Amino acid sequence: MSVEKFVLTPPDGPPSDVERIKRESNYLRGTLKETMEDRITAGIPEDDNRLMKFHGSYLQDDRDLRAERQKQKLEPAYQFMIRVRTPGGVATPEQWLAMDELARTYANGTLKLTTRQAFQFHGVLKWNMKKTLQAINEALLTTLAACGDVNRNVMCNPNPYQSEVHAEVYEWAKRLSDYLLPQTRAYYEIWLDEEKVAGTPEVEQEPIYGPLYLPRKFKIGIAVPPSNDVDVFSQDLGLIAIVEHGKLTGFNVAIGGGMGMTHGDRTTYPQLAKVIGFCKPEQVIDVAEKVVTIQRDYGNRSVRKHARFKYTIDRLGLDAVKAELERRLGWNLEEARPYYFEHNGDRYGWVEGVNGTWHFTLFVEGGRVKDTDDYPLMTGLREIAKVHTGDFRLTANQNLVIANVPSEKKEEIDALIKQYKLTDGKHYSALRRNSLACVALPTCGLAMAEAERYLPTLIDKIEEIVEENGLRDEEITIRMTGCPNGCARHVLGEIAFIGKSVGKYNMYLGAAFDGSRLGKLYRENIGEKEILSELRTLLSRYAKERFDGEHFGDFVIRAGIVKEVTDGTNFHD
Repeated sequence: MSVEKFVLTPPDGPPSDVERIKRESNYLRGTLKETMEDRITAGIPEDDNRLMKFHGSYLQDDRDLRAERQKQKLEPAYQFMIRVRTPGGVATPEQWLAMDELARTYANGTLKLTTRQAFQFHGVLKWNMKKTLQAINEALLTTLAACGDVNRNVMCNPNPYQSEVHAEVYEWAKRLSDYLLPQTRAYYEIWLDEEKVAGTPEVEQEPIYGPLYLPRKFKIGIAVPPSNDVDVFSQDLGLIAIVEHGKLTGFNVAIGGGMGMTHGDRTTYPQLAKVIGFCKPEQVIDVAEKVVTIQRDYGNRSVRKHARFKYTIDRLGLDAVKAELERRLGWNLEEARPYYFEHNGDRYGWVEGVNGTWHFTLFVEGGRVKDTDDYPLMTGLREIAKVHTGDFRLTANQNLVIANVPSEKKEEIDALIKQYKLTDGKHYSALRRNSLACVALPTCGLAMAEAERYLPTLIDKIEEIVEENGLRDEEITIRMTGCPNGCARHVLGEIAFIGKSVGKYNMYLGAAFDGSRLGKLYRENIGEKEILSELRTLLSRYAKERFDGEHFGDFVIRAGIVKEVTDGTNFHD
């Protein structure tokens, strides 16, 4: 197809206020340095909070305390969330111990493992921010670009030692992550006390992003079939590793995924990335850079809810965007290669890898690492980290792999797993093992309803229905978010709940078990009683009427319970 057929134009409209903030920020500096030294308030101005995201953090408050503090005429209980960028979810035992100590010293005593394979701290006070970020960097990790209008943490299959191909894919994920980091020195000056070096240019350069960075966040994920654990089609840029005769030959390139939407606004919708071709491994960084620059140049900088790459593609047309990509590359993508996905979940328990190593995938409900009276998860992992010589791998499903365990260390690690009652989840239902939830209340300012704190108790009640129908070991994905932004990739769950208000959710059905199809709205604004009533009927029918090997998401479409979503643009139809 000829490039000359397409004329690409940015959308009309004045820049949003966030664009002003970025433009005036002097490459993400703003007044952050001065603001963080202000001890009069625990909060920061909104302009600086917007910039703080690029540094891997943003201001929150404890919403459980909000009403009481208002009564007492006190400012909100301000605190910061900090996200640690960990490409492919890889952390050494030393880094795990450092994150554990920081969580107990400066945060709320817990660690959150995110759906993008990153560490997250909650409850960090303003006066502890600099010390915390410095300690993170001393552990050879960073928070730079973990949030903000830039490329975020690059995801990939979390166990690179499972095969030589997995190891190679991880290296590409890390190289992509490093290559697409912002070049500004603002982060190092504000948090790490870097001084400007004599002779450096007065005007900084951002060769990829430019002074305004991207219109919105940008996400990259790499999947290694048959596992789609990173939900590759939810990414702005999804890369599907193609393995032929045991060797990585390249990547299928998919563009335009994204889960976020706005309740009541039909011009916003989730979308799945579409495969546009194939590139060789040595071409993948060039492809990623050019895709990012297309979004930089043509993304919507006027209306932020329309600023993600999916809307850019749907506005300009997939063929036009592909043609522009190939024009910028100076060469054409090859035809996409065949691939096959079986699932988008984790495989739990011990797995033997290559070179005599072992890997144990631990079920971490909601991704929350903490100690309770009957489950000392955080302590157990701390003790394992003290003797472990391999790595830890954060999965895209909020779980943890104790990876690269030598055969001679397996017995010692296994003894600690048993001592602290750490679980691979096999005594739980398959439904619970395939659950995801975002943080939501009390810390997320966007949450309209509970998610992480509520989903486990809701599953307790759903499990009774599952047991009644003989479905305990039937793998069904279930996801819950407190708002429609999609942090837990909500509508890729075969059963999905999106918060509308306290105790009320929209219920979606019909997503594909392998992450290749979006779910469809089934019931709107329902509470627990209605949820359980609906699921009792649905799961009973599924148990009786399903075909052999038929997944729940496929069944509800075949049975006419919901219509199939063939594209994000007809998600609301």
